[in-house]
Amino acid sequence: MIEPAPSATRRVVFQYLVPVHVEVEDGLVVCVTVIDETPVRDPSLVEGDAGYLPEAVAAADDGQPWPSWRFGY
Repeated sequence: MIEPAPSATRRVVFQYLVPVHVEVEDGLVVCVTVIDETPVRDPSLVEGDAGYLPEAVAAADDGQPWPSWRFGY
């Protein structure tokens, strides 16, 4: 396995708002579904080089159909 040189790694972490479906039973959150099919809009940089943010957003928002992510039962 070939490991990239640490200087060649371009890690960018960003966040943006997405729709979330939250199920509550008896006052407790039992399931959270993140609907990750919306286009990336107004991303904000969390970590990394801001110069790579446009490239990272383009890679994350390339038109592929993403599944929803579900946590809980």
